[in-house]
Amino acid sequence: MASLPPRAKFPRPKSPRSQKPEPDEDEPRVERPVREDLVAQAALEAYGSIRHENRLADRALDFTLRHKRHLYSNERRTVAERVYALLRRQRTVDALLELSRPGFASLSTSLQDSLRLAASRVLHGESADTVATSMALPAEDAATLQRLGPSATKLDSLPPEERYAISASLPDFLARRFRAEFGADAEAEAEALNERAPLTGRVNTLKTTREALMERLRTEGVVCRETPLSPLGVFLETRINAYSLPAFRDGLFEIQDEGSQLLGMLVDPPPTRVADCCAGAGGKTLQLAPQMKNRGDLYALDIDARRLEELKRRARRASVHNVRIRVVPPEGELAREALADLAGKMDRVLVDAPCSGTGTYRRKPDARYRLTEASLAEFAARQKELLSRFAELVKPGGRIIYGTCSLLKDENEDVVDHFLKSRPDFSRVPVADKLGDALAAKVSRDGYLRLTPSRHGTDGFFGAILLRAK
Repeated sequence: MASLPPRAKFPRPKSPRSQKPEPDEDEPRVERPVREDLVAQAALEAYGSIRHENRLADRALDFTLRHKRHLYSNERRTVAERVYALLRRQRTVDALLELSRPGFASLSTSLQDSLRLAASRVLHGESADTVATSMALPAEDAATLQRLGPSATKLDSLPPEERYAISASLPDFLARRFRAEFGADAEAEAEALNERAPLTGRVNTLKTTREALMERLRTEGVVCRETPLSPLGVFLETRINAYSLPAFRDGLFEIQDEGSQLLGMLVDPPPTRVADCCAGAGGKTLQLAPQMKNRGDLYALDIDARRLEELKRRARRASVHNVRIRVVPPEGELAREALADLAGKMDRVLVDAPCSGTGTYRRKPDARYRLTEASLAEFAARQKELLSRFAELVKPGGRIIYGTCSLLKDENEDVVDHFLKSRPDFSRVPVADKLGDALAAKVSRDGYLRLTPSRHGTDGFFGAILLRAK
């Protein structure tokens, strides 16, 4: 296992949002000098609301930056980048500060956070002198930054398991699961999860082709390239508010991770009856509609009426006409009644289940600090219940596609094994059946879709195809 180097120069985070553009990034790009005092103040406010008030990172940044209208666009980007960089490495930062600043744990919360922000900047490649000067740190705090390198050397002497949890910036229980899951690749996977994710689009084939979309994006000033795994994906490499692009407003593409696109490809729906059972705002629903060529009945089911309303707006922009939206109660007899007319009639059922989100830590770095062993067990129990419930919708000879954005066996293979033991009328089909042997060889393990940031450059995803006997 590689050691943590003094002043580790981890890749600099660039985009703060979970596949969302930064606030006001569509403003004219005037690269003015960053006013460090204002940036630090805004970053500390956003970080404090995330870590001390338990707000979601993207919402906390939205709230903070909406109330900082005096900040330039480049300053807004800098605030978001620094907050996300710190969230990705907070456990590492805290461990180094506890060694570098005696009594760190007893300092006031505001001083702790200021030192965290400064130390994170040093870990991500800035010099200690530059950071101390830009943040106007007193002599004692500046000296703390100078001691980060020697403190990192001390961490090298820790037992491997303890050192891994700190360098990966993961809770102990999660670090143990990562080591069990990935073995010798555990460090590489943790490092990949602590990098910035790419901004990825999925072409809307109801309106255009991938090649035509890329040409259109280039005319709008966007550097782009094809995704290597999904035939539908495009990497947008220009830092821009993708939602402001005319091509997006015209419904030519959606923002969707490449791994999510591959999960949607497992459905491979015919133009008949398909159900997206945890549809949310409809990312995969809008992928399935073009696969169905806008024909048949595509049911988008979710417990959140507000998110389904968002799906309606997105469907209009995408010129999707075959979606049937339905709010489903979360559980009990009402849930069964809401689905009774669909029972045994679906050719394909997609259950992209709510999960721990461990595969999305590149985009949601704060989620790792909210996950506990108890909440992980609750997710697994909920996934088993949802898979069992929605399996009732599958007609004989139909298929259910189960997926998560989790890297953990608890939520993936274990859930499928539990289901198959209780439903002998279902059997597992290798994902090569839909992806083809060549692609499946790259993205599958033991017949399951298994994607990780380190191996595939995608978010972490799991997918299984389950066939109901005729």
